[in-house]
Amino acid sequence: MLHYIIQTIGFQLFFLVVFDLLLKKETFFNWNRTYLLTTSVLSLVLPFIKIERFKDVISKEYIINLPEVFIGQEPTITDGFSEQNTVITNQNSIWSWELVLYLGAGLALLFFIVKLVKIISLLLKNPKQKVGKLCIVDLKESTAAFSFLNFIFLGTNLKPEEKASVLKHETIHVKQKHTLDLLFFECLKIVFWFNPLIYIYQNRIMSLHEFIADDLASKHQNKNQYYQNLLARVFETNTISFINPFYKKSLIKKRIIMLQKTKSKQIKLLKYTLLFPMVFGMLIYTSSIEANNKEASYNIEKQTIGETPLTKKIKLVKKQIQKQGNVSDYEEKGLALLLSVVKGEKFSQELVDEVKNYTSQTGKSELSRRISDVFEQIQIQGNISDEEEKELKKLLVLTSDDGFENPFFTDIIKYVDIPFSVVDQVPLYPGCESLPVSEQKNCMAMNVSKHVNSNFNVKLANELKLSGRQRISVIFKINTEGNVVGVRSRAPHPELEKEAIRVIKTLPKFIPGEHKGKKVNVPYTLPIIFAIAEEKAKD
Repeated sequence: MLHYIIQTIGFQLFFLVVFDLLLKKETFFNWNRTYLLTTSVLSLVLPFIKIERFKDVISKEYIINLPEVFIGQEPTITDGFSEQNTVITNQNSIWSWELVLYLGAGLALLFFIVKLVKIISLLLKNPKQKVGKLCIVDLKESTAAFSFLNFIFLGTNLKPEEKASVLKHETIHVKQKHTLDLLFFECLKIVFWFNPLIYIYQNRIMSLHEFIADDLASKHQNKNQYYQNLLARVFETNTISFINPFYKKSLIKKRIIMLQKTKSKQIKLLKYTLLFPMVFGMLIYTSSIEANNKEASYNIEKQTIGETPLTKKIKLVKKQIQKQGNVSDYEEKGLALLLSVVKGEKFSQELVDEVKNYTSQTGKSELSRRISDVFEQIQIQGNISDEEEKELKKLLVLTSDDGFENPFFTDIIKYVDIPFSVVDQVPLYPGCESLPVSEQKNCMAMNVSKHVNSNFNVKLANELKLSGRQRISVIFKINTEGNVVGVRSRAPHPELEKEAIRVIKTLPKFIPGEHKGKKVNVPYTLPIIFAIAEEKAKD
């Protein structure tokens, strides 16, 4: 949730900076209104949008996400997922930051209700008259003027000429449903009461409402007279944030400036096209990070030390297969040719010609192009190193029908990572093997959680002066011997990374996973939530 809030605020800040620098001074008021409403919604939904082709993280097909471990009490496990968010503390407990959020939202809702009651009170206490779809409310002994939904409130002390001008102005607010914009931001202020950018958004949209109404209303009367009406009464204003007041002191100067401003040239509408590359960039950002509630907030990147151009191209072939999920006959032919080249059997001019014909074909699929790139790289190098051959065999053992039975791959099977989605038998925590298959995954998740809870050094909270929630992401493999290997972690603090690695390395020996009757490696990722309670203030 915290990561979502940070992303939302970041997007809103970016959108508002663009608005203030490039769009605010233009007279395209309705376009600006659309921009503010659209970007406020986009900032809320973009963090949830993940476009697969933008992702550059470890494939989910190759890794199973174990449930989050909340260090402290033992979490309840149902269907493999943790249901209890446990807070660890060695203090006498406490308010979590979530509780503060809920309390703030409750107070914001209360303030909104109070303001709404004020409006309803004015409706009940003052005389009303219907004019078409409008409802005019006469405010006794007042010079105030504002609108709310289809109600227009006019003070009885307004002069006749002022009242006519104000009525035209407020009628535009009603017809264009400006109150709905303000109520939308009021709702956002309840949920995101702590976010100052929501208040800025509402302030900007309220100003635009006045510019729009002034622009249309002033067309039907002398502008000088309209200016005088604006300046006539600038001190009696209403503080309710979701109404459209005619007399708002802080806006009078801006409104007069905008009324006098020369209309913006149509060519400047092109500025609004900036929204498309902005949103595109944000989608790339949201799609290329792990940012949902069941995954870690920090990416652990694959190690690429020692990679050669050939191994990179081989991994691209593997990645493309994972992406499309199936292989066509023509793509399968390319993989078969690649296997023949690696084996070195029946290496003849006929095989060379077949490879040349395959790589020279036009209109190939993405996977076929990737396979052709591998052939071309082999031709450029002239030979294949032991490590490159190992990578090729790790790929081809998965794409060959008899890969796990073929003696050619015997030496490589122990290095192959088998996707959890296709492995015949997942690794098992000691003691879970006697349970039905449907319960084995839950058994493993619960025992791993217990182990982490029991062994994690919670004193680090005090030693490192940590507070709030610390999210740690750990990646490891259970190899063909059942041992935990390749442990890596990412956390906000190096000491937390070291501690997470230490704890995972102390896991007991597992019963290894099996595929096609062979023991195989299975990768896992484990999110750990280290939630620290604030120390209760001493009297």
